[in-house]
Amino acid sequence: MLVVTGGAGFIGSNLVKALNEAGRKDVIVVDDLSDGHKFINLVDCEIADYMHFVEFEQRVQHGDFAGVQAIFHQGACSTTTEWDGHYMMENNFRYSKVLLHHCLQHNIQFVYASSAAVYGGNQTFVEVADYESPLNVYGYSKLLFDQYVRRVVDFTRPYSQVAGLRYFNVYGQREQHKGSQASVAFHLHNQLKKGDTVKLFEGSDQYGPGEQRRDFVFVDDVVDVNQWLLSNSEVCGIFNVGSGRSQTFNDVANAVIKFNGRGEIKYIEFPPGLKEAYQSFTQADISKLRAAGYQREFKTVEQGVSEYLARLG
Repeated sequence: MLVVTGGAGFIGSNLVKALNEAGRKDVIVVDDLSDGHKFINLVDCEIADYMHFVEFEQRVQHGDFAGVQAIFHQGACSTTTEWDGHYMMENNFRYSKVLLHHCLQHNIQFVYASSAAVYGGNQTFVEVADYESPLNVYGYSKLLFDQYVRRVVDFTRPYSQVAGLRYFNVYGQREQHKGSQASVAFHLHNQLKKGDTVKLFEGSDQYGPGEQRRDFVFVDDVVDVNQWLLSNSEVCGIFNVGSGRSQTFNDVANAVIKFNGRGEIKYIEFPPGLKEAYQSFTQADISKLRAAGYQREFKTVEQGVSEYLARLG
């Protein structure tokens, strides 16, 4: 039996679908469907059970689910603009600790979602404390749990697999419920459905218009890393999960325009206050993931956006 928390969300539902395609139907989805729109992400999935995350935590603390093979902990408050620190710490830190200790106690594989937000405004993206300086409470909640994991888990002699994955800018199918937090590719594609232009921000931090760079990683590649860890239970640690390359927002826009066969880019001003807190460059150093044995290539923006938009229709 497998558990996917956040299983109705973006990355979680893609993982559930991929596990199904690999022959695993014994998947328990844990989530909060108060936003009922997320149900669409599970319509084509086969699951053993669905459970609200509060009930799941209560049952874990009563000793249930001691016999599951793995928990993929994808559930979290991922809204980077959320500043309710109590809410963020309850969802992203305290709850994660409960699941971690349950897995350590019962020898269950534990693969959890961290975030590149732990690096904040740094220009070096390596999994060491010197480069970890989050800019918001979301990033801090993720960093705090990573720090906790480092304290309680001896990665050289772990009780069981514990792997944290620092996701960079993930895009792909099943993200439509995320609203403003959905990917640039999703928003630009929708802009072209309504008109003839896609909108990007003007230049910033020595970068020209649309030339700010991010590590955009296709959700299929993120899911593949999770599945690889399920099959390689000896691999433990905290790993960056990105493509290992930085590409421009112009690259994304041009990929969307090419797919649609029309459109042009319009550059707009930053909203008040955003420019000062805007990340103009990210690029995952994936050497630690490679050293652990993961060798599959990550898709470029051009490859991933084309595949993604073809699925959107």
